[in-house]
Amino acid sequence: MLTIHADGRGHAFAVRGEWITAVGPVAELVAGHPGARVREWPGMLTPGLMNLYGPELLDHAYHPDPREAADLGTEPLTGDALAALPMDDTRWGASARRGVQRMLAHGTVAVAGAPTRPSVEAAVRRSGMGVVGRLGAPEGPPSLDPFACPLPVEFPPEREPGSAARFAVFDVRDAGELAERGAGTCVATVVAGRIVYRRR
Repeated sequence: MLTIHADGRGHAFAVRGEWITAVGPVAELVAGHPGARVREWPGMLTPGLMNLYGPELLDHAYHPDPREAADLGTEPLTGDALAALPMDDTRWGASARRGVQRMLAHGTVAVAGAPTRPSVEAAVRRSGMGVVGRLGAPEGPPSLDPFACPLPVEFPPEREPGSAARFAVFDVRDAGELAERGAGTCVATVVAGRIVYRRR
């Protein structure tokens, strides 16, 4: 089934399966695809974000289970706090799944730096997020919100017909407001044509 994702500015992507089949004004796509399901989102469709700190946030940080919040808090644990935890591959995998979900909630559709732990690599692969190589570790503290990092925000390539259906929607008017308010404004993230995050 074909789905048209339209933003508050009238821009839209037509998606069939895992691929974008058309890009353009929503009225034009709706007219050209009668019977398509239309999802209307507030704000702005983007290619989604790339987080430059994939290994730092998934391979070298522990994302507490909500049931652990009273003891461990809710933020990723690193350094001495991480060293104090009894970690095994199962716990790393569960942490990575939570970390991936938190990234998706920030409109992240790709990470830079391939994970090295098998359970972490499996969590990223199953999510459908893209993974790109990088040369060395980026400077500065990592963050789930790419706009909170010291490095310029990177977007994957613009979506066009034939592109993978991997994108995000932010409740902002334009790129300037997105940079100012950050990735916490994400309302939906689509990976492999599926809505993998939707703000309630």
